[in-house]
Amino acid sequence: MTPSFADHPQMTVDEFEELAHKAPETVALEFIQGKLEVKPVPDGDHGAIIMWLLRLCMQQRPELALYPEQGLVTQEYRNGRARPDGVLAPFDHFVGQGEWAGSDGVLMTVEVTSHDPDTDRRDRREKRDGYAAAGIPVYLLIDRDEQEVVVYADPSRGKYAQRATYPYGSQVKLPDPVGITLDTDKLKDYTR
Repeated sequence: MTPSFADHPQMTVDEFEELAHKAPETVALEFIQGKLEVKPVPDGDHGAIIMWLLRLCMQQRPELALYPEQGLVTQEYRNGRARPDGVLAPFDHFVGQGEWAGSDGVLMTVEVTSHDPDTDRRDRREKRDGYAAAGIPVYLLIDRDEQEVVVYADPSRGKYAQRATYPYGSQVKLPDPVGITLDTDKLKDYTR
């Protein structure tokens, strides 16, 4: 078995945080499984999907907020740093926590795939596994390439025990503790 970056990281978490803090605002950095990642700049459809989801969350669960790009401490031993496209948590949950907040109390993370060659590895595998290892109850992947919504739930021993896939146009009931229903027909408008 080939050693991974998680076994031999490119840098320490402290070194990453210093680098991320000094990066220009036009660049979003993540530290996923011991490897420095540059998060792609979202396009207009990506932003529209996040706003669509944000509105649905606010309508159905006004006591919660969907925080775009909130930095989270993830993965086993707290060695990962991710910036999910959205983080669902109680309103004001991140007040006073700084740039890299703990994942305790987070109900769901959201990623919308980008049109780049790394999206398969990053969004469909590494981030999913990092969120599961952090114990985040639900991971919602809006997969623009496949035109489907994938819901991961029930994290156990660093993996999600449940996975459900729905084509765009489906009614998707997100499991507890989220409890929000998504009418995904609107996602068809954001597909190119």
